[in-house]
Amino acid sequence: MSSQDDFSATRSRSFSALRNFLSDSASGGLILMGAAALALIVANSPLGPTYFGILSSYLGPLSVLHWINDLLMAGFFLLVGLEIKREMLDGQLSTWNRRILPSIAAAGGMAVPALVFLAFNAGDPVTAQGWAIPAATDIAFALGVLSLLGSRVPVSLKIFLTALAIIDDLGAVIIIALFYTNNLSLPYLGFSALAMIVLIAMNRMGVLRLAPYLIVGAVLWYLVLRSGVHATIAGVLLALAIPLRVRRASADEPSHSPLHRLEHGLHGWVTFLIIPIFGFANAGVSFSGLTTDILTDHLTLGVALGLLAGKLIGVFGSATLAIRFGLADMPAGASGRQLLGVSFLCGIGFTMSLFIGLLAFADNPILQEEVKIGIIGGSLLAGVIGWSVLRFSGPPARDSAA
Repeated sequence: MSSQDDFSATRSRSFSALRNFLSDSASGGLILMGAAALALIVANSPLGPTYFGILSSYLGPLSVLHWINDLLMAGFFLLVGLEIKREMLDGQLSTWNRRILPSIAAAGGMAVPALVFLAFNAGDPVTAQGWAIPAATDIAFALGVLSLLGSRVPVSLKIFLTALAIIDDLGAVIIIALFYTNNLSLPYLGFSALAMIVLIAMNRMGVLRLAPYLIVGAVLWYLVLRSGVHATIAGVLLALAIPLRVRRASADEPSHSPLHRLEHGLHGWVTFLIIPIFGFANAGVSFSGLTTDILTDHLTLGVALGLLAGKLIGVFGSATLAIRFGLADMPAGASGRQLLGVSFLCGIGFTMSLFIGLLAFADNPILQEEVKIGIIGGSLLAGVIGWSVLRFSGPPARDSAA
């Protein structure tokens, strides 16, 4: 069966799958908001010492927090990798016309926040390492805010935001792999490459059962963990090897591809368990020692304004220029004001921003706290302003994508 036949067998389901993704991610975003709020409450309650003590306690070779951030988040990155591959090959990013506007907006939405951050931190070589913190959009949080608006936001803008966030995630994965690795072990890197070769070979040989991929993927996770590259990258590498081709059950009933089966199986676990656990474990900040100096520190301001102003300028500015110069079309049924509101929502950078912040300042808890305050403050302001702009932008025009 040709690749074109394989893709056409799933293309008819891609849009309904995307709608399900939008719905699930919106619900997951609301749960993530609750988990983050609960973490802040617990961290500033009499349970605070117990909360921080449990996260820092060790289970075997890693602390509880490291098990969450290194092992559980590998499942999140596996899902991210699967979504990127599916959207690029068989979804909303499968053609240039579909990907050009979110790609341009994502590029601007990663570059400008980094520049804003560096404008505050370029004179400090230590904090400047966090330049990528405000670069990524949290799709679950952003869609959670959109879900509060119901039909006021056209479906085309939700698809635009989802595509932009997926491209953002791809950029964040590349940034983590290139800039946030240290103490590399060449032997373990070599073993990791061998495991990847095995995965690719199984794909080329037509292996469609998921179990062999997951077994080799578990080995790959351990090897990447020991190599010095962050272990979560193993999830993305595994996703690249999962086949998108399908085996037809009959002429009229094509079966789902291994990629679709794994993505479907993971989505609920990641959305409703892994990400909320990550949010609860990492969003807890004690305000007992909070001072004006911390709120106005160049690191805190760089993160907060990178998310709030940098994302707005980068996403809305680049998208507007692309539309004005005829490189892309405005999302169907959307107005410029609605695009502005969604651009504000792109400043919600919770999950990936927290993750990059933890990597950038792994050995400095004080800087981690400032990063968390900047992320929470910038994301909260971006979410509230974005919601307000969309709430009072009027009903959408007739949406051809609806």
